[in-house]
Amino acid sequence: MATVELTKDNFEKTVNENPMVIVDFWAPWCGPCRGFAPVYEKASEAHSDVVFAKVNTEEEQELAGAFGIRSIPTLMVFREKVILFQQAGALPGSALAQVIAQAKSIDMAKVHAEVAGQNQAQEQDQK
Repeated sequence: MATVELTKDNFEKTVNENPMVIVDFWAPWCGPCRGFAPVYEKASEAHSDVVFAKVNTEEEQELAGAFGIRSIPTLMVFREKVILFQQAGALPGSALAQVIAQAKSIDMAKVHAEVAGQNQAQEQDQK
C-alpha cells in the first residue's frame, strides 16, 4: 500500500476512520528522513491492513506543533484513535517490524479501559 500524505485537513479523519495508522513526521531536507523512507515504504507494502501516512513538517508546521514534534523523523502509531507509540529517530526495518507487531498484539479493550480510568481520575481532580 502506498503511503498517504497527511495534512491538518485530513489527519483527524484518517486516524478516526482507520483501525491502525502509522505516521512518519519528516522533512525534505532531513538526511535521516530520506534514509528511513525506503524502510517505511517497504513496511507499508508488507502490511496492507495498516495505513502508513507521512506528514511533511515543513508544510504542516501547525500539525507538527500540535504533536510537539521537535526531532525528525518521528514515528507515531495510532490504534483505535489512541497513540500507542511515539519515537524520534530512524528505525531499522527489523525494529519497525517489531513496533508494528507489538501494536497489533496489544489488547485494545484494556487500553481503552485505562484511558477511561485516567480521564475519570482527571475529572475527579478538577472538581
